[in-house]
Amino acid sequence: MKANTRLLYLGMLYDYGDPQRGLSFEERNFYAPIRRMCDRNEWEISRFDFMDLGRKHGRERMSEMLWETVKRDRPQYLVSILFDPQHDPLNETLRRISFETDTTTVNWFCDDHWRFDNYSKFVATNFNFFVTTDSEAITKYKAIGLGDRVIKSQWACNHELYRPIDCPREIDVSFVGQPHGNRPQVVQSMLALGIPLRVFGYGWKGTARLPFHEMVRVFSRTGINLNLSNASVDDTHQQIKGRNFEIPGTRSFLLTGPADNLDDYYTDKKEVAVFHSPDEMVDLIRYYSTHETERETIAYAGYRRTIEEHTWEHRWSGVFNRVNA
Repeated sequence: MKANTRLLYLGMLYDYGDPQRGLSFEERNFYAPIRRMCDRNEWEISRFDFMDLGRKHGRERMSEMLWETVKRDRPQYLVSILFDPQHDPLNETLRRISFETDTTTVNWFCDDHWRFDNYSKFVATNFNFFVTTDSEAITKYKAIGLGDRVIKSQWACNHELYRPIDCPREIDVSFVGQPHGNRPQVVQSMLALGIPLRVFGYGWKGTARLPFHEMVRVFSRTGINLNLSNASVDDTHQQIKGRNFEIPGTRSFLLTGPADNLDDYYTDKKEVAVFHSPDEMVDLIRYYSTHETERETIAYAGYRRTIEEHTWEHRWSGVFNRVNA
């Protein structure tokens, strides 16, 4: 690529645009790795915080500002992480950029497992390319004539932030996440069985949301990190999320529910451990609680696999190889 290649990034700086909530997931896990990629390739990168500008100026004016930015800076690429039709730039603005300028647009869809029918299939037409993490969505995009634009990728680990911390594993079992779906029932049933589970995250009674650095430290402090794979709106969609890669990225043991094509990324009982029922989850917690050496061997193997194959650099390299094919 030429040294003067420009990339415009559309994503939130703060979590849902609220500085009180701290930096957004997108900032840490999309923007930071993309910026590193740009630095390595000697590309110029600039950001457009559509959420902040939309709140300050309104959605229509924000969309006009985006169009003005593209016309002025003429970026070769526009990478966006959009998720909300009430706050996204206007569809017509995105389409103009994609099909009336030389800018190649790429959007990452985060939740096609449960948002394809009510969001993604309508928004995808605005982009030259888009990324899905849902293996079943490939067929769905092909069915609506967008098969040549879809790129299958997956969540990953920002290995510069999710790193091993040398500290005792004094927490037996922990879960970090929000109490949506059937998670409260799962937690209560485990506590009733005597599982020493500690929960962290926004929404749990008596538990505050962890600062980011404390969350990463909890992973390293925990012997068995539990991940519940159900999507946020129901319990039937089991999807891979960032946590599947972030916990192994801290060289910590992950016990996770099954998820869409998870076995393409980690080997069960070798690099992570997977449960397929509540009873098996409890059995595995009890087993690995008393088999520390085996548990740590699995954690180390998961860490090596993550660093070698599942960082965001790996993901974005694959995306841009497809875009530039």
